[in-house]
Amino acid sequence: MALQSEKLGYGAEEKLLIVNADDFGMCRSANEAIEKLLLAGDISSATVMIPCPWAKQAATFCKNNPQLDIGVHLTFTSEWEGYRWGPVSGRDTATSLLDEGLFFPKDCETFEKQANAEEVCREIYAQIEHAIALGIQPTHLDIHMGSLYGLATGRDFLETVIEACTHYGLPLRLPCRMIEDASFPESLLPMATARIQLAEERGVQMIDDLVSLPYAVQEGDTYMNVRLQMADLLRNIRPGLTEIIIHPAFVTDELEAIMPYAQKRGMEAKLFHDALIQKTIQEAGIRLISWRDLMESQRNS
Repeated sequence: MALQSEKLGYGAEEKLLIVNADDFGMCRSANEAIEKLLLAGDISSATVMIPCPWAKQAATFCKNNPQLDIGVHLTFTSEWEGYRWGPVSGRDTATSLLDEGLFFPKDCETFEKQANAEEVCREIYAQIEHAIALGIQPTHLDIHMGSLYGLATGRDFLETVIEACTHYGLPLRLPCRMIEDASFPESLLPMATARIQLAEERGVQMIDDLVSLPYAVQEGDTYMNVRLQMADLLRNIRPGLTEIIIHPAFVTDELEAIMPYAQKRGMEAKLFHDALIQKTIQEAGIRLISWRDLMESQRNS
């Protein structure tokens, strides 16, 4: 299979990179950090969690800045203990998507085991349509916590996601090269291979690799250490199209009240504005592109 970068017209040895900020709309602290990074051109794009309380404010920003690449972060989990959200399609018609009858489940395994496929489909389209109604012009789709990939139990919903990508003409965060990695679960190979093939057949643009730093704060983490980790990650990017995901947010009382990883998100809010990281990208011969490039290629093919 040809690299996704080659399908965009680049050489086989070219290293292409998209830097996406996940969790736009999750809270005010995330919104402010992501908006700053987007306006500075330090990152390629962001994806909005439409069910979250601050999605409307994020959408207003997107509507006022239509030149920016903004996707929909399809959301079916609600992981924080005291800060929860639920389906936009309505709780009465999405009972299998709820935990305690009120919110999305906290983890992917619970979601995968109990979700009704018809209700998942309805919610996927509801989130996209709600994003559009709020003034967002989506450039791509991705998935919060990977809940629709089936990685927890093997029960995935990617066929429905791919259909949505086809319907709206949007590329998808689906890393094609993941099935080549020795660490990828052998039991999931047939499913993952079939879904990648389906996306190929439907003309949905994807990525080759998906990488990120550890989500939680690791023992001994300081900003200087995390910066070096990101620089090392960048130096080891392979030829092809890679997406790096970050979760930037300003460290505020709000953020610290929501989660235990506030300091890590604060570090990620600084990384791609850091001169060392920008220099590393240049020295590694990495070319920054956007999801809009994939969307336009998909719609023109």
